[in-house]
Amino acid sequence: MRSLPFSALYLCCLATLVGVIQLLQGCQLAEVETAEPEPVEDVAIAVPPRPDGVRPITGDEGYRYTEAGCRKLDGEYRDICFHQLARQRAPTDLSGALTACGEVAGRDLAMECTADIAELHAATDREAALALCPDIPRKKWRDQCVFGIALALSEPDPRYAFALCSQAGKWLDFCRHDVVGEIAQRQLPIALELCGAEEGDHLRRKTCFHGIGKYLGRVDVERSISVCGEIPRGPEDAYVMNCIHGVGWAGSEQHGEGFVGRCQRLPEHADACLLGIAYNLRRFDVDAALRGCAEVADGERRTCCEAYAREGVLPQACR
Repeated sequence: MRSLPFSALYLCCLATLVGVIQLLQGCQLAEVETAEPEPVEDVAIAVPPRPDGVRPITGDEGYRYTEAGCRKLDGEYRDICFHQLARQRAPTDLSGALTACGEVAGRDLAMECTADIAELHAATDREAALALCPDIPRKKWRDQCVFGIALALSEPDPRYAFALCSQAGKWLDFCRHDVVGEIAQRQLPIALELCGAEEGDHLRRKTCFHGIGKYLGRVDVERSISVCGEIPRGPEDAYVMNCIHGVGWAGSEQHGEGFVGRCQRLPEHADACLLGIAYNLRRFDVDAALRGCAEVADGERRTCCEAYAREGVLPQACR
């Protein structure tokens, strides 16, 4: 796998080839890893952001791709160009988008291309978009196709989108987490209704409230803390703790370790908030995560937090 700096340079070279500065946005495209979802723990879970490869996409990133332009390129440059052309066409021209995906030679990128255009076309024709998913050969991208469509429909049809996650296979819990979070930012009563139905096992129910806390925390921390205080507490306060854990995660996305002070002012669930900070920081800075764990008051949770920060996996005794 190429290093991230090389990947960034690689895509910037593509910008030079097509001759427009807007293509620099393509530098955000990173080689897709095939990592499985991270384990989640029993008390305050850490649900990662959208799985690798699942990212916000738009059909028009500023530069107008053309089939003729893509055909002038070779190898992976050509594949990336046709992928972007497919995404550009997807909202209004599904047939043309599929044709562009068909020109992508890389097997994984071709499957990702199909999943992307399904997500982008969902608001236009959900049934046509969903019909693309079963034909994707690899389960990761097939399930991700459904996940993306659910996210695309979370605003226009929130209840349908949330229910659609049941078809997202390996990404089911991640789908519910992200979709309910998107709903919470715009239509909080519906998000609370969906999580309040307490569908699925204990882990799935906790994950739902974690999504509300994290996504609301990204736009309004104080409101998210207030909402977490009003939801059903759940067995052993699990729903509230997971909601607050999500707030800690979101707060650390914006303020890093600086959010520790806000967590420490929570009367009952400071530890859950601090765990959220540590688990988010662990994704890119182990030492910062360990410093977050050191602030956790409960000794057992602190030990589990430190183990997760070092290894990226919770010990069995902590689950």
